[in-house]
Amino acid sequence: MADSHDDGSNRPWPPINGGDLPTLLGFLDYQRATFAWKCADLSDDQLRVALPPSSMTLGGMLKHLAAVEDGWFTEVVAGQPVPEPWASQGPEWEWSSAVEDSGEQLRALWAERVERSRLIVDGLVRDSGADALEQTHAAWLGRVSLRWVLFHMIEEYARHNGHADLIRESIDGHTGE
Repeated sequence: MADSHDDGSNRPWPPINGGDLPTLLGFLDYQRATFAWKCADLSDDQLRVALPPSSMTLGGMLKHLAAVEDGWFTEVVAGQPVPEPWASQGPEWEWSSAVEDSGEQLRALWAERVERSRLIVDGLVRDSGADALEQTHAAWLGRVSLRWVLFHMIEEYARHNGHADLIRESIDGHTGE
C-alpha cells in the first residue's frame, strides 16, 4: 500500500498492521490532514462562506478545532491551564470571532495547536510507551484515558470533515473524502 493518497492531498495512510498507539495516532493524523486539505488554497472570503441554514464556516472550524486541540491535549492531557486566546473568552467564541482573522492567521493557529498536541502526546509516549494510552486525566466529565481522548479527537475531526466537505464543495466544487 502507498504511504499516502494519490489525490494530491498527501494525506498519510494510517498503519494497517500497527498496534493500538500507532493506529490511533495514524488515524488522528489522517483526519487532521483531511481537514487541512479541505481548508487549503482558499481565500479569506472563501473561509468565511457558510452553507445555509448553518452559520458554520471553514474559518470557524479552523479556530474551533484549534480550541479543541488545546482543550483536550493542553488542558486535559497535559493538565495545564487553557491557553490564550481561549482562556479570556466565552464559550463558542471561536466560531463567531473567526471572521475577524485572515486565513493565514487561522491556518497558523490551528497548525500551532496541532503541533503542541503532538508534542504533549510524544512526551507521554516517550515517558510511558504504549502504557500512555491507559493513563487517565481529569476532564469535565470525569477521568479519561489518553485512548479515550484520541478516539474522541478522531470522531471530532471526522464529523467536522463531513461538514468541511459540504462547505468546500459549495465554494468551488472541490470534493473528496
